[in-house]
Amino acid sequence: MEKKTIFLIGLILITTVGITFSVMLLSQNISDDQKFDKPKNIKADVIMPTKVSRPGCENTDSCYIPSKIEIKKGESVNWVNQDAAFHSVTAGSYGEPSGLFDSTYLDPEESFTFIFENVGTYDYFCTLHPWMKGQVIVQ
Repeated sequence: MEKKTIFLIGLILITTVGITFSVMLLSQNISDDQKFDKPKNIKADVIMPTKVSRPGCENTDSCYIPSKIEIKKGESVNWVNQDAAFHSVTAGSYGEPSGLFDSTYLDPEESFTFIFENVGTYDYFCTLHPWMKGQVIVQ
């Protein structure tokens, strides 16, 4: 009986040490950003808010916020996708992209920046959601 007790205590100690050692190794291999789901602090001039992948945001002009932005020549605009769906920022209009800029598909929390070198009015849209439209006015 005494040998079984000593064996069980030894087995429990070895298992506990093994689990503790494994957890320590795993925690060293995970960065602080992976340990906690921290929000990213990305400066956004224009955001794509949640739930704009469904039609309806065009009725309240809230597919891109703000939907119109005015900047000076040589300044940039940074768009941030705060939705759970993929989006894009593409110059032109749906079916007729101008080719000036295209973010391609932005994952949630990804951003896209474009520097506007010339004065003018630039329309843009989301290639995945044709109701999403915005405009940059460069003075």
